[in-house]
Amino acid sequence: MSEALLSATEINASSTARVQLNVNKEQRVLEIDPRTTLLDALREHLGLMGSKKGCDQGQCGACTVHVDGRRVLSCLSLAIAHQHEEITTIEGLAEGDRLHPMQAAFIECDGFQCGYCTPGQIMSAIAMLDEAEDRVPSHATADVADAPGKDDLSTDEIRERMSGNICRCGAYPNIVEAVRLAARQMKREK
Repeated sequence: MSEALLSATEINASSTARVQLNVNKEQRVLEIDPRTTLLDALREHLGLMGSKKGCDQGQCGACTVHVDGRRVLSCLSLAIAHQHEEITTIEGLAEGDRLHPMQAAFIECDGFQCGYCTPGQIMSAIAMLDEAEDRVPSHATADVADAPGKDDLSTDEIRERMSGNICRCGAYPNIVEAVRLAARQMKREK
């Protein structure tokens, strides 16, 4: 058998990489196939099941995590590409028994139904508010030179900025309200 005809099993068995990930403020070292997505590394190798595999094509947002404070679709990103970066998953948001304000707001506003998309929605909402705080415009921003801050986001702005996260149950009005409530709470906590 020529080397060009090696089976996928033979290739996978012989080609792994040592990957060091900083996940939820904890250093983790994995020996994984270099083609392993960040989502699969989190779920299958680290047992962090909060980030969901919805579409596995970057279209639903259920796998959203933060990498160095920015939202990332972990199903489209290789784990090896994020060595030594700070990765935060839904499991890393709460401080002990104290929920992150966005988590608490989703509960208070009933911003979920089946809950499958909720971790990605929450992670995206937090990063979206940080983007707004930095005055990053969206497609709904009327004047890109004067983008609204997180306290001034209209319903259209919030919906546009969260449009990469799909809720199959249709809890969008409650998600928008949860984002607003969390923004107010986070402002009070500063």
